[in-house]
Amino acid sequence: MIMKKVYLKDKRTCKVKFEVHKSHVGPVKSVNIVGCFNNWDKKATPMRITENGSFEATLELKPGREYQYLYLIDGTYWDCDRDADKMVKDAYGISDNSVVVV
Repeated sequence: MIMKKVYLKDKRTCKVKFEVHKSHVGPVKSVNIVGCFNNWDKKATPMRITENGSFEATLELKPGREYQYLYLIDGTYWDCDRDADKMVKDAYGISDNSVVVV
């Protein structure tokens, strides 16, 4: 998994590219990125499959904030981003959520 940040010149927006490598998820049909930036909507942000079988999505986020997120694989399996800026417990204290800090 890879996360790259590019701050726009106006400093009001950060484009964050999320990438999930095929080697991490294996032969799956879909990966969605689900988080507070899309109200935890499982279908709001599908990741695009690349030629090499990896998945990627670019989001425009406001700087000065932290955003929790997870990957939803094939609509059933939740996975953290091990390359996230940090990890925090979910609201129930059961599992970890990935966090991107912009």
